[in-house]
Amino acid sequence: MDRLRAFEVFVTVVAKGSFTRAAHALDTSPANVTRYVNELESHLGTRLLNRSSRKLSLTQGGEALYERGRSILDEVAEAEALASSASLQPRGRLRINAPVSFGILHLAPLWPRFMGRYPDVELDVALNDRVVDIIDEGYDLAIRVSRAGATTHVARKLATSRNLVCASPAYLRRHGRPKVPADLGDHACLGYSYSATADEWHLVDDTGAAASVKVRCVMHTNNGDTLRAATLAGTGISWQPTFLVAEDLRLGRLVRVLPHHHLPDIDVLALYPSRRHVSAKVRVMVDFLVEAFTGIPPWERPGSVNG
Repeated sequence: MDRLRAFEVFVTVVAKGSFTRAAHALDTSPANVTRYVNELESHLGTRLLNRSSRKLSLTQGGEALYERGRSILDEVAEAEALASSASLQPRGRLRINAPVSFGILHLAPLWPRFMGRYPDVELDVALNDRVVDIIDEGYDLAIRVSRAGATTHVARKLATSRNLVCASPAYLRRHGRPKVPADLGDHACLGYSYSATADEWHLVDDTGAAASVKVRCVMHTNNGDTLRAATLAGTGISWQPTFLVAEDLRLGRLVRVLPHHHLPDIDVLALYPSRRHVSAKVRVMVDFLVEAFTGIPPWERPGSVNG
């Protein structure tokens, strides 16, 4: 029995929900699909699927094999893609999606270097702050700044950014400085529209203790640069990622509020749809970005953030 082929057949049956649909996807006959599953069950000495006239369901052993088998197939496909694409020259249009502020500040300066290294790759970069569906919207790669990480796509971590509470010196002179998280409730705050926690800010102190505060936002925006500008103008207190405001903090244009508290860190991720059949242009871009952000990112270098 070809065990790798048997894993592929079994995983496809589970994914498609029937032997017939799996046979169509694999371009073979239902009889062959049934034979592979039967041989796999015989080889393992256990039933993997409960079969009825209406539906299929996994046994406990089937659930374990499905998760591991799917992972094995992804690893094999990735190895094959790397081997087959190693000798291919990256070329063609590469569609990339990235957040606006991060894209302008930290990605735009990298594109000329990438294009000089890979002149046959044409970059098509779209910037917006909403979460795009890579597959539905036709992107090859997305850069995502996210606390949630990635569950449906392959992700390579590029860097980490902290989220700090900050305000302008002028605002703090007029309204005073909060001393504990609960004091934020007495201040004018500025909110980020795409925040998963809305106007409830979840803070963590230096010991890891958590505190949640319901704040009063006098303004909301879906763009980080707009939020930064309003904070610089003294409109209110906001939380900001260090990748955006590290220079403002270093130069004193903004001041860190509650210096012993911060919001949970966020990861900068490069996402692409699947390990299978990764094109040469996507592979070299991901490797390029990993290389560019290796080590301490510029916004976290000593002296970039004040207390």
